[in-house]
Amino acid sequence: MGKIIVLATPVFFLLIAIEFAWGWLRERKGTGRNTYQFDDAINSISLGALSQLSAVLLPLLSIGIYSAVQSSVSLVPAAQAQAFWNTWYGWLLALVFYDFFYYWLHRMGHESAVLWAAHVVHHQSQRYNLSTALRQSSSDLLLGWIFYLPLAIAGVPPVLFGIVALVDLLYQFWVHTEQVGKLGWFDRVFCSPSNHRVHHAVNDHYIDKNYGGILILWDRLFGSFREEGEPCVYGTRSPLGSWDPLWANAEVYWSLLQDSWHAQNWADKVRVWFKPPGWRPADVAVRFPRPAFDISQVETFQPAASRGVRWFGGLQFVALLPCVSAFLWFADSLPPAHLAVWLAALATGFWAMGAVLQGRLSMLEVLLVEAAALGAATGALELLEWHRLFKPLPMVFAITLVAVRTHKSGTWGRFDIYLWLALAASLAGDVFLMFEGYFIPGLVSFLVAHLFYIALFKQGVPWLPNRRALAVTGGIGALMYAFLWTHGLPAELRAPVAVYVTAIALMAAQALGRATVLRDQAATRAAIGACVFMLSDSLLAFNRFVQPLPMAALWVLSSYYLAQILILRHARPPVTAQPSRPS
Repeated sequence: MGKIIVLATPVFFLLIAIEFAWGWLRERKGTGRNTYQFDDAINSISLGALSQLSAVLLPLLSIGIYSAVQSSVSLVPAAQAQAFWNTWYGWLLALVFYDFFYYWLHRMGHESAVLWAAHVVHHQSQRYNLSTALRQSSSDLLLGWIFYLPLAIAGVPPVLFGIVALVDLLYQFWVHTEQVGKLGWFDRVFCSPSNHRVHHAVNDHYIDKNYGGILILWDRLFGSFREEGEPCVYGTRSPLGSWDPLWANAEVYWSLLQDSWHAQNWADKVRVWFKPPGWRPADVAVRFPRPAFDISQVETFQPAASRGVRWFGGLQFVALLPCVSAFLWFADSLPPAHLAVWLAALATGFWAMGAVLQGRLSMLEVLLVEAAALGAATGALELLEWHRLFKPLPMVFAITLVAVRTHKSGTWGRFDIYLWLALAASLAGDVFLMFEGYFIPGLVSFLVAHLFYIALFKQGVPWLPNRRALAVTGGIGALMYAFLWTHGLPAELRAPVAVYVTAIALMAAQALGRATVLRDQAATRAAIGACVFMLSDSLLAFNRFVQPLPMAALWVLSSYYLAQILILRHARPPVTAQPSRPS
């Protein structure tokens, strides 16, 4: 399946380019409009890429369970099933059956909240064009396979099932366009652009209509058909309002989880997952009201972004696509653990790209995040030469980021100096720990980094202002040190490690104390970063002195980079107004 998608991708992009050019020309001539929005299209295609990437890790749900059912409980003997289904009319019948069950899966995806949580991704775009067709969920396989088990029971071979599923999916690509009008008799039999535009609309007259994949006859038969009339307004009635592809997949699950948690009645806690989308327990609706949908208030999500940011986001997108293609092409030959690592790295890249287009990250911060993902991935997969490039690179970007930030502000304050020195010491530690025999220099480098972080977290607050935080971090550090001592910590390292553990416990305590004094979100996130730093060091020590962890570099480096990013972004003290001097 992955290789077929890779081969089909140039065709998808060619058709998208043709649709864009046609819409642009029609808009210039005043005979129509261009339906594309740059960042929306990138977001939709990114979600499609993530959907294909995640599907590689779920073969058991896509084909495995189907094959098991078909081989064990099929009502048709295997020989007879092969003889019938492998004829041309068997293929055609299998496609019709698949489309019938797709209709019911699609319909239930709009009528059951837990299925809508997966399907909603496809509807989030407020634009309607061929890129919207590629906008797919990463979680629809979790429950969607259930609807196709009747095909397995009827003896449809797994290979044929996969083929008709692909045909049904590819057919639906072309119907996602506003550039094709009504098609007469075709609209009455098949899913067409006109019919499917209705399906994507949030107008009262159109909501939850036209579910058919290839045939619209199912909608006519089961009373869910609506003909296109008034102009369509696209999207969802609870707009996503984000270019974050991870949040796009999680938003409805999170909303359902919150409503389930807040519901007082235990039956409601369960019911909220299976009721129609939008249903909420009465007590939850009273305590956490949401505004009613008003189509006149719908606004297109389009955060401001400079031309440079758009170019940067576009280049990021162009760089990620070949990586996705390589992943899908070689997926069959890679072990699951390697697939999971590369999936995480690519997902991080798509998340960062969305964040820069939305203005949540700067371009340098995106490079920092992506270098961190590659540093962790190459370390986990033991790609030594690449790891030596990518492991120190995040700290290089972080140091550059501090320099750029202070250059723009025009001043080097004490905070900036401490942060710059802490990052420089961390960079030295990264380099030392890449080579055998340099553990002590690496340990000393990170000890120096922690001392600078302690000084940084001291800015504007007393020393160790929260004794409880000190007791907790000190207790954890003491327990970790005792554990290492009893599990073979070399005698020559006991004193240096004791000093190091003390320093990182003090750093975490100072950051936590600072958060309790300042009581703001930034200080809290910086404190979380300090605690994650402590966790990263604990994992490193456990892996080195107690027992090797599977893919240790992944856990150690991902937590380490996360800690550094949280501190870099959120540790800056609040700016207080300076009293004006008399003239």
